[in-house]
Formats: sequence, structure tokens, C-alpha cells
Amino acid sequence: MNKKIVAFMSLANIFEKQGYKLYVVGGAVRDYLLHKDPEDLDVVTDATPDEVKLFCLGDFTFAKLGCVKIKHQGVTFELTTLRKEKDYEDFRHPKEITFVKSLRTDCKRRDFTINAMYMDASFFIYDYVGGRKDLEKNILRMIGNADKRIKEDPLRILRAIRFCLMYKFAFSVDLLKAITDNIDLLKELKPQKIKQELKKIEGVSRQEMDALFSRLSIHEYLDMLE
Repeated sequence: MNKKIVAFMSLANIFEKQGYKLYVVGGAVRDYLLHKDPEDLDVVTDATPDEVKLFCLGDFTFAKLGCVKIKHQGVTFELTTLRKEKDYEDFRHPKEITFVKSLRTDCKRRDFTINAMYMDASFFIYDYVGGRKDLEKNILRMIGNADKRIKEDPLRILRAIRFCLMYKFAFSVDLLKAITDNIDLLKELKPQKIKQELKKIEGVSRQEMDALFSRLSIHEYLDMLE
């Protein structure tokens, strides 16, 4: 079994004994369902950083944001407390976060349905937005109003492009419209952020990238990879 999964199961047991839950979320769950070994494990918990501090050692630098780093069995986990977000600023960050206990509430802040599934230490999948069905149909769909979610954070345009290229997904109708209607918002992003996201595109030919970026009339952004 994957070393990171084993370490997660062990850490989840520690949290369970303290009365809290630990879940893998996002890309690792998606890759698990695609029978791929996850590279990174994003982990969420219903425990607040102050509660985690009572029974775990770690890096609590960003505790106010609900983020804690814990090293367990040689694996470093970034734990995020379940939360809801309100009103985005600077096209990137929410103005306000509130810690919650509900997976169903937490999933609403996530971007795509395929990235909003949770898995516990027993490998049970929690899916409140139809992510598993979209994964089976190879459809990339935004959670909530696609236009609003793109306006919150235009980097989601490039994330959508990356997932469609790497996993051979098709955009849902509303997501494609939201992307094309808001494509100019990419100009609001820092060039370094754009470059970082583009560099995450792996296993895709330049020809495939050229075709999609040309279709969306943003071919010039590929020059950042030169």
C-alpha cells in the first residue's frame, strides 16, 4: 500500500482517539478513483488548529487560516480545518473564513466537482456534488455558479484548462461559457502565478496545448513556457 496512505490511516487513528475526523480531499481522492498513486495528500479535519495543538506537534505558522503542517511516519501533511469562505478580494483570497464541522459545507468552497470528494481512513468516499459521476463521464464541472466562481479567482481558468488537457476531460457547457466570458480576467493575475500553473501541465504534447489555448484565444500565454 502507498506509504502516504498508510501514514494517513495512522494519523487518522490518532485524531479519532481524540474525537476528531481526518479526511483526504481533492486530487488524491480523484487519483485513487482513477487507480493512480497520489503524489500529494491534501487533508482536512473537523478539529481547529487550537484543538490540534493539544495532541499533535507541528508547524502552526498559518493557524489563523486553519492550516497546520504535521510530519507523521516520514510524511508531511498539510491539514486544513473544514471551513466556509465569504467574499473574495484581489481575485484570489477570501476576506473571511469560518471554521465548520460539515463536509457538505466545506465542499461548496472548492472549485470542481472532481476535486471535492473526501475519503476517510476506511476508504469510504463522501461525494455531495456528483464528482464521481462527472469523473466517470470525463466532464469538468464547476461547483456552484461557474461565472461567479471564475470571477472569484481567475486562476481557475488555467486550472480548468490543465485538468482538461491532462485528464482528457471536456468542459461542461456552463464552465466553458464562464471561461470564454471571463477570459480577460487572466490579465488580473500575476505573471508568476500564471507561469506556475502552466508548468503543472504534464504528459501533454505542445500540439494539444496549442490547440486548446488557440481555441480560447489565449495562445500568447504559452510563451511563458519558453
